[in-house]
Amino acid sequence: MGIMLNTGVLVLNRSFLPIDTTTVRRAFVLLYLGAARAVDRQYRTFDFKSWSELGAEYGDDTIGLVNKIIKVPRVIALTTYDRIPRTVVRFNRLNIFSRDKNICQYCGRAFPRHELNIDHVIPRSRGGQATWENVVCSCHDCNRKKAGRTPEEAGMKLILKPRKPKWTPYSPFTLKGLRYEEWKPFLNIVDASYWHVELDK
Repeated sequence: MGIMLNTGVLVLNRSFLPIDTTTVRRAFVLLYLGAARAVDRQYRTFDFKSWSELGAEYGDDTIGLVNKIIKVPRVIALTTYDRIPRTVVRFNRLNIFSRDKNICQYCGRAFPRHELNIDHVIPRSRGGQATWENVVCSCHDCNRKKAGRTPEEAGMKLILKPRKPKWTPYSPFTLKGLRYEEWKPFLNIVDASYWHVELDK
């Protein structure tokens, strides 16, 4: 039973949008306190009492209580939380390439990722920082041509001014987190970018 209590439960906000995962143990605490309701495959919701009175079917995950067996909820919806999580974009090579669509920001040509590198618009030797606003994709030729100079000094022009994206084009959550059939309807309605989020404190 201890292992089952530590398995995953998908957490939805009050609008049925997925916002996090938790453990079965924590899900039962939230249900018991009235802070969440269990959601079944027909999108019906249940408080702790009505959920514990449901009969478990063959193949369901269950845990044993003193005098009964109770079905494990794989999806719960919070009863009061209805905010949409803020998007947090990780500053990494993959997201920089995705933001620039694998296009060299100097010559405008698209390249396979292995033929691109990251260029600091204002070189680090001149105090340029590693920030969204100071890095772009560049091909090897343009990178060599620019060298340790600014674009103006090298006679080159940026196609687009670099800025921080408003969403994350890639997130491992959707790929790795989909472990239960009961989660699928809720994950399929949300773009993968939604899952790279930081919850409001």
